[in-house]
Amino acid sequence: MTSTNGQGRSRILRVSRVIEETSDARSLVFEVPEADRERFAYRPGQFLTLRVPSERTGSVARCYSIASSPHQGDDLSVTVKRTADGYGSNWLCDNVHAGTEIEVLPPSGVFTPKDLDAHLLMFAGGSGITPVISIVKSALAAGSGKIVLIYANRDQSSVIFREQLATLAARHPHRLTVIHWLESLQGLPSRTQLQALAAPFAGYESFVCGPAPFMAAVADALSSPGMPKAAVHMEVFTSLSGDPFAEAPAPQPDDAPDGLGEGTMTVPLEVAVGGRTHALDWPATTPLVDFLLGKGIDAPYSCRDGECGACQATLLQGRVTMKHNEVLGEDDVAEGYILGCQSLPEPGWDGDETIKIEF
Repeated sequence: MTSTNGQGRSRILRVSRVIEETSDARSLVFEVPEADRERFAYRPGQFLTLRVPSERTGSVARCYSIASSPHQGDDLSVTVKRTADGYGSNWLCDNVHAGTEIEVLPPSGVFTPKDLDAHLLMFAGGSGITPVISIVKSALAAGSGKIVLIYANRDQSSVIFREQLATLAARHPHRLTVIHWLESLQGLPSRTQLQALAAPFAGYESFVCGPAPFMAAVADALSSPGMPKAAVHMEVFTSLSGDPFAEAPAPQPDDAPDGLGEGTMTVPLEVAVGGRTHALDWPATTPLVDFLLGKGIDAPYSCRDGECGACQATLLQGRVTMKHNEVLGEDDVAEGYILGCQSLPEPGWDGDETIKIEF
């Protein structure tokens, strides 16, 4: 079943199965109608945004990583782990069953390898295994590189996908190594211990997902010489404060007035989206994603509040300023990454020099 529910991008998907992974984690498996297969095509490591009913606000939007693999014929699924004060996770774990219908936005996110043939070093903590297992299954099915997974949990009963991981390791003994770290037996991993685990794989592409303290410890460990920063990818989620299901700016006809006040500056822009490059005049007061959507260009986005990273792009030339950023670190910004939904031309930027951006 599918419905637009009055929205252009979202669809209402039916849950076909709910799988109990652990005592506090559930996987929701969705039916995706043939007509929406392309809309819900995804890359390993991406996430879905779900609309969760709320008695106080009508609804809240929450992002959950996709656990299935696009390279194995899996049905689309996300995995939800309860958090103590997490309204969305508790509602989904308590109320969703086979037949439940949920409004869902298309897949988003950039926590995904560019090359499935690369050697991969994966760090996961708790429910951070969700996007990681999607990448692992995809690389084993469609790639050729070696994969090392270091997976930290409180205890053995907390290990999500334990049987799947054991089966994959047994099936691919020469390509996949799984190292479990249990706090109940080994304590919290220290920087030195994490460094020692990572050291033999300094040339591997690294992906890290889990609770904030775990990710900070891994990031610190991977900052040692020999591990290039560009090869370390971190996945960070926050509870979205806005409504990503709200209508985006409607495309304007080419001959429509631009609505800019007299004296409003524009700067020349070359932006690549989906493999196509567009040459435009970018109003200095309009965020990049809003501007592109208004031009009918399908720029990637989800929250439009600088909280999810779905609109991450690369600044190739020029300077921009971001109104809000809860996703990118200082190193990311220094390397040219920007959030399209929050980016404006930097005040004082020479309007005669083209800004170049790639999504």
